[in-house]
Amino acid sequence: MEKKKNIHQIMLESNENIEKLHNLVRKTMEEEALMVDRLVHPPKEILSPGQKISDKVARFGGSWTFILIFTLILIVWIIYNSQVPSKDQFDPFPFILMNLVLSCIAALQAPIIMMSQNRQEEKDRMRAENDYLVNMKAELEIRSLHQKMDMLLEEQLKALFESQETQYKLIKELCHKIDALEKGDAGKGKS
Repeated sequence: MEKKKNIHQIMLESNENIEKLHNLVRKTMEEEALMVDRLVHPPKEILSPGQKISDKVARFGGSWTFILIFTLILIVWIIYNSQVPSKDQFDPFPFILMNLVLSCIAALQAPIIMMSQNRQEEKDRMRAENDYLVNMKAELEIRSLHQKMDMLLEEQLKALFESQETQYKLIKELCHKIDALEKGDAGKGKS
């Protein structure tokens, strides 16, 4: 009866270890699902009207479309003011008005583009922080997994030693019974 209890106890401990492992894996998967959900669906960024305008100006000001349109306007401006009679020219040869317009555009466009770049830099910084946190989480998870594996190996070794001890006791008991039977048979054979 005691042997059955020992074997039953070993099986229960083995099942408890397996259940612990399942719980650890389940918990890890839940935590990972939360992190992945946050990465896939980041919180929406709330932009002010000025930020939206600066992004649009920066996007358009840094495109080939802007360069080509602006070049075309300048060429038309120069050709028109060079080819029409003097009285119809709105900006004669030194093109002072054109230089003033170009300076105003550059003076306004530069800070707007810088605002957009600052926002982009802030986004990049937040993304870098997020990457750092993800890497730290991964490192902690790896350490946690190592600890879990060490714990499981320790428990398995303990269970294995206990199982071997129980088996050793059973073998010893069987040896004693066999010796007793052999002595009993030997005593009957002499009589």
